[in-house]
Amino acid sequence: NYGRVGGGQTVSVMKGGCTWKGIIQHELDHALGFLHEHSRSDRDKHVKIMWEYISPADRPDFKKFENSNNLGLPYDYSSVMHYGPYTFTNTTGKATIVPIPDGSVQIGQRQGLSNLDVAKINKLYNCSRCSTILDAASGSLRSANYPRNYSDNTNCVWLIRTRSRKISLHFQAFELQTTRGCQGDYVKVYDGSSKSSAVLMDKTCGSKLPNDIDASGNLMLVEFVTDGAETASGFQAIFTSSKSENKEN
Repeated sequence: NYGRVGGGQTVSVMKGGCTWKGIIQHELDHALGFLHEHSRSDRDKHVKIMWEYISPADRPDFKKFENSNNLGLPYDYSSVMHYGPYTFTNTTGKATIVPIPDGSVQIGQRQGLSNLDVAKINKLYNCSRCSTILDAASGSLRSANYPRNYSDNTNCVWLIRTRSRKISLHFQAFELQTTRGCQGDYVKVYDGSSKSSAVLMDKTCGSKLPNDIDASGNLMLVEFVTDGAETASGFQAIFTSSKSENKEN
């Protein structure tokens, strides 16, 4: 069932095949009220369902919900709620879901919630939004409370998304708790829309201003993690974009 149906739900997790973080989060997301990403009302603009390779008993899992509440957020190929290309195929080597227009786009990750998964939960439940989508050609981001000290035990992500433009990030201020290997508070930057994307800047802490960072395309993810020890003033950064041949995912 999706969401609150007659009270709390029992989430069944089998030993062996289902005890991975991403799979557990997938099932918990159903209990929170979320459909499969490929069941959204707008899915036909983003994926093609290959019905001929799906057995009748499995077809309900590929049903499109015409009146789904998409929360005003874009389709997310990286969602933990998205099936992989060969899920429930009845013919070896034949895909059941093909991303369009680019069939090489990866789908079906189970490493954990994507930034958009987090944004959806925050929006549906009106949570404090530490995760933000920055959908503009230029702009800024900063740690919460900056220039005052940031809070303990937070995990924030900013997804910077521009249309067909390469992103550059410039830090204007940087002051984080210093720990060995930056195992406490840190900023990490990815070349894409999820934490499974290539790393542009690995865990960075302390007070040295990082070098400018350039993404290979129109997506960049900035992650900010803090522990329960010391805090500091945090960081402030600006991003800009330049023309690119890459198209928005």
